[in-house]
Amino acid sequence: MFSRHPILKHLIFWLFAYCLLTLIYSTAFGSYELGAIVILMLLPVHMLYFYLISRWVLPRFFFRGKYVQATFAVLGVSLFIATVYRLNEIFISDPYIFDFYKSRDSQFTWTKLETTRWRQFINPHDFVNAFERSNVVVWIGITLKLFTLWHERRQAALQAELNFLKSQLNPHFLFNGLNNLYALSLNNAPQTPEIILGLSNILRYVLYECNADHVLLKRDIEVLKDYIRLEKLRYEERLELNVNISEHGSHWKIAPLLMLPLVENAFKHGAAETVDSPWINIEIFISGDQLILKISNSKPETGNSEGKKQQGRIGIANVQQRLKLLYPGMHSFKWYDEEDCFITELNVPLIASNKSLP
Repeated sequence: MFSRHPILKHLIFWLFAYCLLTLIYSTAFGSYELGAIVILMLLPVHMLYFYLISRWVLPRFFFRGKYVQATFAVLGVSLFIATVYRLNEIFISDPYIFDFYKSRDSQFTWTKLETTRWRQFINPHDFVNAFERSNVVVWIGITLKLFTLWHERRQAALQAELNFLKSQLNPHFLFNGLNNLYALSLNNAPQTPEIILGLSNILRYVLYECNADHVLLKRDIEVLKDYIRLEKLRYEERLELNVNISEHGSHWKIAPLLMLPLVENAFKHGAAETVDSPWINIEIFISGDQLILKISNSKPETGNSEGKKQQGRIGIANVQQRLKLLYPGMHSFKWYDEEDCFITELNVPLIASNKSLP
């Protein structure tokens, strides 16, 4: 809400500052009426202080790494504001305070005002008090602003990293699908329209629908099935493929493209590299609000180069990093590199369509 209405954020902060300062001053004055009016007189000085720091010192020096200049600029602004604050007291707020008490007690006197305005201005005790009072609220606001900026930049950095990780997803299955489609078209195979539809569905999903933070689980599994069908067509009877996807509600949502790279990895580094009797087992089911994916695939007995192993690890590392960013402390991801098979197990929380992750 605040990101869409930044003025509202400032109004709420200054309302809070006004109430806090009124409470402090009213306690000292013994009158909420006097405290409220005096703060109205002094609030513009606090606002000037805040915006000089936040709109000039921070962007011009601090955010550019000029920390020494930023320090001197803050000191200069602080002294300037203390001076303005003191002048406000001498010419505006102190006379009003005196008149307020005088109207209620004709015998009231205030030694502070019985000297010249110049002597009031150069009084070190009053100047130090002005310096302290002018900093009561401003640095709360600056701290909040810095925290907000840090949070926004952190979120932007996380989103950039997620986008980068998404862009690393290997699109080789699309080329495999196109090659299969070409071979089928030469023979006028009846499966050609189905393959075109499945390939189009995957492309549309990857290019357009995966920009959202979460997608319907039903849609994610639908695309996963399209991919499995394309790969099954590629390997035909040579591959022993067992897929078990349990029934799932249509209201669940999940981060996109978490399961597809793991399934892709099983085909690429399992079936494609196993010469004799390759096999893949894929199981997806829901337990409570948790999605569980288990994949196991055969491995070649010999000849699996370290380079190909490393390529497989890149896909695994990609998924691991995305899980850390999307489901911190809420997921489980394990993989086992056995002698004759490779096993992955993924467990992530699902969210209802009308809810969001904390």
